[in-house]
Amino acid sequence: MTMTTSTIAAAQDPNVQLVIEVLPALLVILIVSALCGKVAVAWGQPRVVGEMIAGIALGPTLFGRIFPDAQQSLFTPSVKPVLYVLSTIGLTLFMFLVGLGLDHEKAPRGYQRTAMTLAVSSIVPALLLGCGVGLLFHQELSRGDVSPGMFALFVGGALAVTAFPMLARMLYDQGLERSPLGVLALLAAAVDDAVAWCFLAFIVAFHSNGGLSESVRVVVLSAAFAVLMLTLGRRLLRKLGEKARSRGDLTTGQFHLVLMVVLAAGWFTEEIGVYAVFGGFVVGLAMPREKAFQQAVRQRLLDTVQVLLVPVFFAFSGLNTEMGGITDAGTLLPLAALLTAAVAGKFSGSLAAMRANGFSWREGAAMGALMNARGLMILIFVNVGLAEGIINQKTFSLLVLVALITSASAMPLCKLALGRRPMSLLTTPHEPTDPPTVSNEYTNKGG
Repeated sequence: MTMTTSTIAAAQDPNVQLVIEVLPALLVILIVSALCGKVAVAWGQPRVVGEMIAGIALGPTLFGRIFPDAQQSLFTPSVKPVLYVLSTIGLTLFMFLVGLGLDHEKAPRGYQRTAMTLAVSSIVPALLLGCGVGLLFHQELSRGDVSPGMFALFVGGALAVTAFPMLARMLYDQGLERSPLGVLALLAAAVDDAVAWCFLAFIVAFHSNGGLSESVRVVVLSAAFAVLMLTLGRRLLRKLGEKARSRGDLTTGQFHLVLMVVLAAGWFTEEIGVYAVFGGFVVGLAMPREKAFQQAVRQRLLDTVQVLLVPVFFAFSGLNTEMGGITDAGTLLPLAALLTAAVAGKFSGSLAAMRANGFSWREGAAMGALMNARGLMILIFVNVGLAEGIINQKTFSLLVLVALITSASAMPLCKLALGRRPMSLLTTPHEPTDPPTVSNEYTNKGG
């Protein structure tokens, strides 16, 4: 009798009921993500491509179309906010890991200059072409309360993104991480990521309803936060790196401190009007570069973030992605324009930069293909845009499809450009004596 009473009381507790609703949703997300990830790997794609497909499949496009009742009962209105919170925490930690892994200081000076040129050359054409597409299809795709200029800037920024973690994974899979192609691609993608998040912070700030003064306040506070973290914050955090180097690991208390700094930064940037991932990314850049420190943080954090929290983000994105009307005449033309701008912008700029720095046409074309790997980064970008009311669900769905197509085609197109002799790139005269490295422990997770 007592057990029955307790069970009934538990069932009436809204918190217990929420747990009962959320756990099955998480289980389904993990199962589908794992299966799709294995299929992607079997097809020669990074695991993250399969996880992106899993997220779309769990939304209204597939699961909701075939089993609408089951989909609605699994992802109820009370479950979606929980998924949003988990995905936001996951993305903040993920972007922290991305910032932590950008070891640009180890690169030879010549490569840093070339990578900077490559990054700018790949960003600007994609940004301009994307802005053009945004202006052209503003009436068809944009929300009514968003100006043509704001919409165009957002679309251009989304198409200018390159995914550093996915690119690192692809290069390690092909044994190209130490080649001139791999070194430059990783360095350029790192610059690309940093520019993308600064640009996104700028757009979100100027889209706020507080007027020009409020927008300037947000931009100034964001810049001040970044400068403070990368100067004073870096000096204060340096002690963590020294302690990790001396004992070869982090204590539990030190790891707690790392998490508190990351989450506090995410909370602060969210409070001032910039998405939490910006705070996580900046803190990652400010963290010590000692190998022992980085490995200790990744060992404790990476699996949880990429196995649980990132798939939750993909699923949440999939719930907002509707591909049902993708074959309509009014949708195919904007999609074709977005894909053309995305691919042509990155490809042409990268090819021109590589040729200008003495690389071959094949190497330039391969770089253009690699820089089109947008992966998780563009999904974060468009999720922020949807949450901030800059884009609607139709534009969101189209940009998710652009992310999937460009990410899945990046390595096949790279192989096609290189032909039958990709290993020859490892012995070209461009190769430096001490190229920068990216942790296998990080890239082997398929980010």
